[in-house]
Amino acid sequence: MKRPHLGALLASLWLAACSVLTPHPQVGAGDTAMAAQTVPEAAREVVLSALGLLETGYRFGGRNPEAGLDCSGMVNFVYHSAVQRRLGSSAADMATRGMTVASGKWRAGDLVFFNTRGAPHSHVGIYLGEQRFIHAPSTKGKVRIDRLDTGWFAPRLTEVRRYLE
Repeated sequence: MKRPHLGALLASLWLAACSVLTPHPQVGAGDTAMAAQTVPEAAREVVLSALGLLETGYRFGGRNPEAGLDCSGMVNFVYHSAVQRRLGSSAADMATRGMTVASGKWRAGDLVFFNTRGAPHSHVGIYLGEQRFIHAPSTKGKVRIDRLDTGWFAPRLTEVRRYLE
């Protein structure tokens, strides 16, 4: 099956990621902490690696893009590809590592955890900035970008953790 617009989509997302990850030269008192800091190179690599997986198929227990990915498989694949780190075998396992990050101090590359199955760490994604995250949900069956501040995920967000300095 041909995807004639996939190249254009990836190019525009790459440009969008660069603009999200670029520090803003003028920061006012009301701006968020994200705008005030530079994003480390490792976080940039994590985000770009994650964006390269957009539209990858979902597969429960999936650990590589060719076979399909689940949420923790996507996060592990991205972190291993970008910064040679393995974070754990499940979202709950990943939540036992790293450092909790307070609201308003989130940075691109942080992991966002959700209660989707009656457990506080049953789903995980990667924060992109500006209230967006990338994840591998079982619904609709593909890696995609969603917003944290609206829709189904907003009330289910349980924690944000940092794994990069």
